[in-house]
Amino acid sequence: MVSEQETSLIGDALVVLGAAGVIIPAFARFKISPVIGFILVGLLVGPSGLGSLTGDYPWLKHVTIGSAEEIALFAELGIVLLLFSIGLELSFRRLWQLRKLVFGIGAAELGLCGLILGTALLIAGNLPPTAAYGLGIALALSSTALVLPIAGTRSAVGKAAFSMLLFEDLALVPIIFVLAALSPATSGDSAELLLTTLWQGALVVAGLAVGGWFLLPKIFAQAARAKDPELFLAASLLVVIVAALATAAVGLSPIVGALLAGLMIAETEYHNEVEAITAPFKGLALGVFLISVGMGLNLKSIAALWPQLIAAVVGVVLVKAIVTAALLRFSGVVRRGTAAEVGLLMSSPSETTLIVLATALQAQLISRDTAEFWQLVTAIGLTITPLLARIGHDVARRIEMRNADAEAETDAIPSRTVIVGFGRVGRIVAELLREHGRPYIAVDADIDTVASARRDGFAVRFADVARPGSLDKIGIETAEAVVLTMDDPVQQLRMTRQLRAKHPDLPIISRARGADHAAALYQAGASDAVPETLESSLQLAEAVLIDLGVAMGPVIASIHDVRAKMRHDIMTKGQLDHEPRIPRLRTPGS
Repeated sequence: MVSEQETSLIGDALVVLGAAGVIIPAFARFKISPVIGFILVGLLVGPSGLGSLTGDYPWLKHVTIGSAEEIALFAELGIVLLLFSIGLELSFRRLWQLRKLVFGIGAAELGLCGLILGTALLIAGNLPPTAAYGLGIALALSSTALVLPIAGTRSAVGKAAFSMLLFEDLALVPIIFVLAALSPATSGDSAELLLTTLWQGALVVAGLAVGGWFLLPKIFAQAARAKDPELFLAASLLVVIVAALATAAVGLSPIVGALLAGLMIAETEYHNEVEAITAPFKGLALGVFLISVGMGLNLKSIAALWPQLIAAVVGVVLVKAIVTAALLRFSGVVRRGTAAEVGLLMSSPSETTLIVLATALQAQLISRDTAEFWQLVTAIGLTITPLLARIGHDVARRIEMRNADAEAETDAIPSRTVIVGFGRVGRIVAELLREHGRPYIAVDADIDTVASARRDGFAVRFADVARPGSLDKIGIETAEAVVLTMDDPVQQLRMTRQLRAKHPDLPIISRARGADHAAALYQAGASDAVPETLESSLQLAEAVLIDLGVAMGPVIASIHDVRAKMRHDIMTKGQLDHEPRIPRLRTPGS
């Protein structure tokens, strides 16, 4: 016989898997973050939604979850797997490079936000100083589980957000111990317990790092020899669970162990395989966590306290957004638009806020009513995080565009290369020009592309080259050369004719689709036209022939013959009186 508890667990699993199977595709179709969908599912099937009707309709027990505690373990596992996957994208060298951001901006952001929020609570409420500042620190924490999947860790926004979030995760244990030490019922052993936890935690982290350095390559090498994906999955889960349990055993957060496990595997040659095989579990486990957040929303309480809740959420968001953006901007580590985007992205409370609130309640620093109120504020803040991210992105884009217009009006126009179009080809051209110290300016008609490129440090401005006079504003008269990289052959031909008519001596280098397009560009006045399909095909054919055992000499001769034939075709079709240059795209070692 199947017990009632087992039936309940199966029902909970059915609800979670059903939500994942329906919500993710449905929200992706409408380009809406699935984060909102999972939270709404938690609200719908939770104890304040359909779960409240199980007394009248017993069959609802099979499609609802009675309480958040029933899936709390799975939610915690979701955060652990999320931090593990983040660790896989990093390395110890990159963490060392981020140390100033982590312990400088990260510490200042947490401290200042906690101080301001705590002072505001002390003035506005009937709370003692310990409770007010404890709540302030709790609300200053930001959501690792939501922010990093939105921002990543590679972009300028992601790098700044990750640095501050990493400091908050490291600071979580001291925060919890300090709050416990401030309890009226505490003994004098709390400070000693904190020191014990810290030195034991340091030993465990060091032991895991050293053990992982020697053991992980051997473990994954055995899994690779077996050529069994299940072994890779089992080994990966074993490593992350052992690391999380080891740090939890000495009082540290299990997410510290999970992050360390990801970092250790990232240093091995197997990290790509591990990342690919664990990716589906990360998304599903994160969905479970978000469902638990939605279940924490009590509609009756929200309806009764909505003015206070709105005021609290807006106050927390404003304080954190302003402080975070100001710190990043005045430190000079990011551009103004990036600072604004990170500030809004980090402005809502965190899942760890709920942990700190539970600790403060257990330590008798705050009442149960106070804890429940701020738990609602936290749940609402987590729910609106994707919306804040969208607003932050739009604000950053407007700031960057305004800065670009101001620079265009005030900057003297130097002699430089003008790149028209900043997709993958334009970005590579800009990177190489920058590497060799050659000045350039790029333009693109896509606002999001321009804003993203400017956040990454590229000299890009918004301009629609289809409008007359748009290139004159960036100094086409003094340009050293113009590079046309847009993926629009008609516009390329039109621009080439216009530029050649106005600037007879200007070098015009254009991307071409093929021989016919290159011939047309030469006829229009291009100095060089590079057929992108030709060189990629030649490099592919060269690799195939060499791998098949054909000698290098005949292969190179054949490639030269094909390139010569292409030059002749372009010369004939373009009615040129000289043979066009088709620059060879050299590969390493060629």
